[in-house]
Amino acid sequence: MSFLIKHKLTVLGILAGAAGGYLYYHFIGCTSGSCPITSQPVNSTLYGAMMGGLLSSSFQKEEKK
Repeated sequence: MSFLIKHKLTVLGILAGAAGGYLYYHFIGCTSGSCPITSQPVNSTLYGAMMGGLLSSSFQKEEKK
């Protein structure tokens, strides 16, 4: 539980990115089926989660020891 509290900004970014990735697949997607990321909902959701986590973790400050 302390991990979630310590990295709450990153976890929120992952959740928001996953939701955004799925919404991108649902509303825009790929009509031909040849797009590697947006042709399937799992790929789009995982890619969005990864990008959301990376983006939000860049705003997290490191603790000084």
